[in-house]
Formats: sequence, structure tokens, C-alpha cells
Amino acid sequence: MYKKADRRQLTLDDFSMPFGGRLLAENRWVKLAGIMPWDMIEDIYAAKFKEEKPDGRPPISARIAFGSLFIQSREHTVDERTLENITENPYMQYFLGLHEFNPNPLFDPSMMTHFRKRFPAEDIARINEELYRRQHPPAVAPPKDDDPKGGGNHGTLVLDATAAPGDVRYPTDLSLLNECRENTEQMIDDIWEETKREGHKTSYNRKKARKKYLKVAKQRKPRKNAIKAAVKEQLDFVGKNLETLDKLMNQAGDNALSRRQFSRLDTIGKVFLQQMEMLERGVRSVADRIVNLRQPHVRPIVRGKAGASVEFGQKLSFSVVNGYTFIDEQSFDNFNEGVTLIDSAEKYRERFGVYPEAILADTIYRNRENRAFCKKNGIRLSGPKLGRPKADELEADAAQAYRDGCDRNIVESRNGIAKRRYGLNRILAYLDCTAKTQAAFIVLAMNADHCLRAFLRQLLKLLFLTVLRLRYA
Repeated sequence: MYKKADRRQLTLDDFSMPFGGRLLAENRWVKLAGIMPWDMIEDIYAAKFKEEKPDGRPPISARIAFGSLFIQSREHTVDERTLENITENPYMQYFLGLHEFNPNPLFDPSMMTHFRKRFPAEDIARINEELYRRQHPPAVAPPKDDDPKGGGNHGTLVLDATAAPGDVRYPTDLSLLNECRENTEQMIDDIWEETKREGHKTSYNRKKARKKYLKVAKQRKPRKNAIKAAVKEQLDFVGKNLETLDKLMNQAGDNALSRRQFSRLDTIGKVFLQQMEMLERGVRSVADRIVNLRQPHVRPIVRGKAGASVEFGQKLSFSVVNGYTFIDEQSFDNFNEGVTLIDSAEKYRERFGVYPEAILADTIYRNRENRAFCKKNGIRLSGPKLGRPKADELEADAAQAYRDGCDRNIVESRNGIAKRRYGLNRILAYLDCTAKTQAAFIVLAMNADHCLRAFLRQLLKLLFLTVLRLRYA
């Protein structure tokens, strides 16, 4: 049974340092500890523990679990390095709610995976919105029940989509099938001793199968016919291994393979059927195409960007308000971001009580359905209007389009910062749920830093105004 910890924020004097001294209030981790909604985080985390285990070890506190994931996202480190940083840094330990400096590791690095499972992306989105509300009180009143539009529009919503690639190598059909062949060979070896051991383990020569793969894989620019022939050969090898495994498992029983091996075998069976279908039909795509055995949920995301026409991971739909980023849609399946505008506008209304005055988006969002929705709700959608423009409107439209383009740069900036600074360009988590959580934490860490910078700007502004008053009083 999880017991909620004390939600009160520690003071700097309460934190004990074994080597003397005290923490500085200007440190970024001290400031971040003061803006986080720890009470909400505690409630979300406690809801994951419903049954009491009398002989079980008490779970790690919500603040340590959430704070560790936040530190990892903000510092862009792996699990082991994150734990090392926490062990060495008293400011990070203060952020985690400790009362004194602890030179020993707080937990095993493998616990980071369990932390990510206990904070799904949906909960991180709620925490992200709560953090915004606490730093930016609503400027307008919430909508009334009898007013469907909320009593007027307010603010600007900037939309865009991006891809968060997973930690996978660039896949090819040949390399994927070779990996399937090697995995099935290993499974045959593991189960072989528990069977009658009749005949050969595999119906082909493994060394020759490996050489046939390398003969094409090592070529700089192999011909299409050579690739097709090599794929057909590896596909034949995988099919034979699947038949062999089916016979051996009938002899060895259900416990012959581990749960992880059963899951991998199921993935290999799907890859075999997909590759067989593409080979027979002479096509290069198939529905729900698997491109990685370790992460079968990863899908190819066609982006058409320079240097990366196709990315392999999850797709995110971003909305930016006052420099603050929200994730409106998150999926491993590719989707047309143009159809998400209405949903983003509705989420904006849920967060702030009204529709935005303007939505700034690129061409893909300007379809007829979105235009009709914006017109109905009094929202100005960026871009030229439908039909031939009037002569007196050309200059005004051009000036407005220029301003919209400048204002829309903020979402491109958020995308770039999230990828270069916080690691959104390579998600290291392997499970589909934990990968989504890691992407959501990256956005949360970026927003928290934005809040700190905004607070510093406001503080400097007040200081400057105070100096002016004293000077000219």
C-alpha cells in the first residue's frame, strides 16, 4: 500500500549537508522544486497502488520517481548516468525531496523503467497543463453553460507536427529477415535439449545462409534483382525455422520458451507474413509494417524532410501557446496532422475556457472542414482565403501573412530545441508506453525551463522599474 509523503516543500535550511554550508536559493533545481505541482503528482502516483502487500517492500516515493524522470529528460542522460548525477548532486536530491545529502544510490537504475510505466503520457499531459495554469492564471472567465463559444475568443494557437525517432537502425527488408533468421536459430538451440533431438537442428547450412546475406549486405550499391533474390532466400530460411520450432514446441511443451521469446516469436511470424505478402504482390508497403523486432510498435513516418525522408518512431502534434508547448496527439501510427486542428482547438477551449482568436498553421491544416470550423467559431486561420482576392486586399493579406509567418516560428523553435537540447530526436525507451512517457517528459522539461526564463524576465523587469522609480522620484 502506497503511503503519501509530506507534500510541504522543504526550506533550504531544512536540508542537511554533511560537509557544511547550505544550498543557494538561486540554483535552478531549487527554483524548479518550487514550481512543480507535487500535490497533483502525489495523487496520480498513489492511484497506481491499490492493493496492500503485507510482506512487500514499500514503494519508492512519488517525488523520487517523478523527479528522477524529470532530471533525466532535462539533462538528456541515460538511466545509469541519471542515477550517478543524483547521487553526486545535493541540489538534485533537494529537488527529489530528501532531507539530507545521501551519498548512496537511491534505487537501482532498472527502476527507471518502472517509473516510466507508472507515469503514462496522459498523466504527464495533465501535469503539464497544471504547471501552465499555476504559472499563467486564466486571463478570461470560463465559458457559461448557455454560451457555446465561451463568451469570446482570446489568444493565439500555433500548430505543427513532428516525429520523435526511436533508437532503431535504419531498417531494410534484408537485414530484418536476417535478424529473424538468427533469432529463430537461437530459439531452436535453446529448445533442442528438451526434445528428442532427431535429425538436424536446421534444414540448411547456417554458415552458408550467413554468407549469402553478407554477400549482398556488404555491397555498396547492390542491384535490385540481387536484393530481391537475397530477401527471397532469407525468407525461405525463416519459414523453415518457424516450421521446425512448431514441431519442437509440440514435443517440449508450453514452457519451452520464455515469455519474452514467445513475444519475439509472434513478432517474427508477423514479419514473415508481411514480407511474404509484399514479395508475392510485388509491392513495397503493407499495413502496420514492422521494421524492428525489439520495438515492433515502431512504424515508418514519411516526413519528406531534408536528410530524413522517412523517420521511424512516434508522431507528435504540437500546439504552442505563449511559448508553452502541449502535445495534442501522440501515436506510433502515421496520421495526417491536418485533421487534428479541430481537436486542438477544442483542447484549447478546455484548457483556457475560450477558443483562440487566431490559429497559425501551415498549408496542410487549411482544408475546407477546418476553414468552416474556424469561420463558425470566429477563429482567424492563417493563410490566404479561398477564391480570387480583391485588389485592395492583396497588400493587407501579404502583411498579415508575413506577421503570421513570423509568429509561427515559435513552434519550429520548440521542435528544434526539444530535439537538439532535450533528446526528442532519439527516444531511448523501448516499450511503446515508456517511449511515449519519455517524449512527454521531454516536453514537460522544456516547458519548465521556459517558466524559469519567464520568471527571470519578469523579475528583471520589476527590478528595472524599481530602479527607475527610485532614480526619478
